[in-house]
Amino acid sequence: MLQPASADIIRLLPLPDLYRRVERHVPPIEWPALAEDIGAIIRLKRKRNAVLLAHNYQTPDIFHTVADIVGDSLALAREAMRTDADVIVLAGVHFMAETAKLLNPNKTVLIPDTRAGCSLAESITAADVRLMRERHPGVPIVTYVNTSAAVKAESDICCTSGNAKKIVEALGVPKVIMIPDEYLARNIAAQTAVEIIAWKGHCEVHERFTPDDIRSMRSSYPGVTVLAHPECPPEVVAECDFTGSTAAMADYVGQKRPRRVVLLTECSMSDNVALQYPDLEFVRPCNLCPHMKRITLGNIRDALETMTHEVTVAPEVAAKARRSVERMLEIG
Repeated sequence: MLQPASADIIRLLPLPDLYRRVERHVPPIEWPALAEDIGAIIRLKRKRNAVLLAHNYQTPDIFHTVADIVGDSLALAREAMRTDADVIVLAGVHFMAETAKLLNPNKTVLIPDTRAGCSLAESITAADVRLMRERHPGVPIVTYVNTSAAVKAESDICCTSGNAKKIVEALGVPKVIMIPDEYLARNIAAQTAVEIIAWKGHCEVHERFTPDDIRSMRSSYPGVTVLAHPECPPEVVAECDFTGSTAAMADYVGQKRPRRVVLLTECSMSDNVALQYPDLEFVRPCNLCPHMKRITLGNIRDALETMTHEVTVAPEVAAKARRSVERMLEIG
């Protein structure tokens, strides 16, 4: 983490108030180039009546300066429904932009880079879901929001990592199918009496963490508190001090204030939380999501200037997929 710049240096920089939010992450020499895009984005949002939603895995220059709404996938889904903007720009991956469109069919939803995908979303298709329903007749299908609209449309209800257990138990049935993240399903199964049938999808960020990583960190950083995302393998979760969604991990840090902490999730999550708590030491085992990192200040600016790339969902798919998401939001 960088040391803060002097007050005299900050006063000479463009957009000094915004720079103060990220001064522990961005060197002063790099700020003027970023500030040019940031200033343009702020002006374009006003011109387009646009709102920028940013996931917790976005880099601090996006998360802390131009984003209007930040959070995990559940928070973004909820807030997407509440905005009165005409345009929604999604600084995240494609399934998140699709979800925003499902909940705001009359608004323009833009994603700055169409290549911003997700290994989980790509691990299952609508045809796979239909086949699972045939093999397990009558068993409800709970689908993680990290999926395409087409997969959501074949499902009974959606969930996030933050509300998965609540959703599973709220259905009041002895058995559910939970797709597509195998590790999330197994971790939830360990917390509930409901039998869970899993799929073999994995997150390319979280599946790389191992128990040896945790043991090595505990040896190198005595007293470290280890927090893990539930997309991590169960044997990793078993070694941790706390497991939860990105929002839950951020809340834990804010409430418990561990002197030394590590977040087993995507790189930028630690960067963003560390800027909020400069007095805490963050250990950084960095597994980067290449899809999230396709979103930049430059292509957010381009999206607002050119109104690209617009996200659309076929009406026959959207109606079914929307119901799966709305059922989740009704439960909480």
